[in-house]
Amino acid sequence: MELVYGIKDRPSPGKIFLFALQQLLAIMAATIAVPAIVGNGLTASAALFGAGLGTAIYLFFTKSESPVFLGSSFAFIGSMFSAFGGAASVSIGYWGLIIGSVMAGIVYIIISLVVKFCGVAWIDRLMPPVIIGPTVAIIGLSLSGNAVQDLMKSNIEGGSPYIALICGLAALFVTIFCSSYGSRISKLIPFIQGILAGYILASIFSIIGHASNNPDFIIINYNALSQLDFTKFSSYISLPDFTFALGGLEGLKGVTGTYLLTIFTAYVPVAFVVFAEHLADHKNLSSIVGVNLLEKPGLSRTLLGDGIGVIASSFSGGCPCTTYGESIGCVAITRNASTISIWGCAFLCIGFSFFTPLVAFLETVPSCVMGGVCIVLYGFIAVSGLKMFQAVDLNKNSNLFVASVILITGVGGMVVKFGKVEIRTVACALILGIITNLLLAKSRKEEESPKQ
Repeated sequence: MELVYGIKDRPSPGKIFLFALQQLLAIMAATIAVPAIVGNGLTASAALFGAGLGTAIYLFFTKSESPVFLGSSFAFIGSMFSAFGGAASVSIGYWGLIIGSVMAGIVYIIISLVVKFCGVAWIDRLMPPVIIGPTVAIIGLSLSGNAVQDLMKSNIEGGSPYIALICGLAALFVTIFCSSYGSRISKLIPFIQGILAGYILASIFSIIGHASNNPDFIIINYNALSQLDFTKFSSYISLPDFTFALGGLEGLKGVTGTYLLTIFTAYVPVAFVVFAEHLADHKNLSSIVGVNLLEKPGLSRTLLGDGIGVIASSFSGGCPCTTYGESIGCVAITRNASTISIWGCAFLCIGFSFFTPLVAFLETVPSCVMGGVCIVLYGFIAVSGLKMFQAVDLNKNSNLFVASVILITGVGGMVVKFGKVEIRTVACALILGIITNLLLAKSRKEEESPKQ
């Protein structure tokens, strides 16, 4: 692909702002969706700050040679729920988010060091496409229940689930149509348009509900906006609710060995799966920009930047970050690979996180609208996983059994508990897939050897 702007090119300041804003619009819906789904006090403003900070760290470690944005990772949603669900109190849960992300980040850092000194051949042997593909698919499929439940949920008591369903489906279909039939710009921001369409429809129903005194139609809680006092400076600019501040030092006292082990099993296996996505994203981006990013700046540098970015993002925003396909899509469609644009997007995220009215508006977005959009988002994750192993020969029993074990245990929601320690669905599926693949190594060699 012939690029308009190469990795090191510098567009004019006006264009840099427009390109940065375009990146922000492409990644914002998914980035703010994670804290909205997880809840427990996590905020969109902190997630935006964390994503911007994580991206800036990634760009620093890759010497501004890899044009991709790091946003909130959907893969870790189950892990984040575990951090809260496995804790004795919410305050410990916040530290669980940080501790789990530190563990995940260390996985990235260790792999980056191994890659630097040993190359990448061992990765393909341990986690070939027949393992990684189904496991990535399970990340999306295991979250599908959350999307469907949110699809019929209003943000205020008494709201009709059927009105919520209408608004959620509106968000879903507007997202689909904008992505499929929209203009070039429209196709870059289908999630934003879907959320806005669902929000506007939900507002119309809520206005009708207030006017007719019918609570069934009221599905938006406007408290976050109505509580703003625009005579005060804090109603315009305020600090995000950083994760480390929410946790407080008291929360650390409740962290036990069992709790740490639960967090370890929730985060570390997923980190290996997200590492596979990292690898796939950089291979895809390499083909777009015409530079092998696995060699320059190198997989060891991209992993190091991603790992430290995960830690920094969670420390501030609660959400581990990961490379975003939406960002890569922007590069491909606009043919603008200038990393200055990515730097600009990172700074815009950090700046917007302090803008109180924008944050308040994001907090009023109904669950049903996010549920409709998440159907597409989770579907993208599931389908991208299926695409990873579409070239795998499933006529071979050795491959068929591995994929079957991962998909069925994952879709079935397998969870294993040892006392208070819980191994969640994605981790179970990945571990069983690796074990099955190792057990069938001899069978695979027999299938691949020429018949006598």
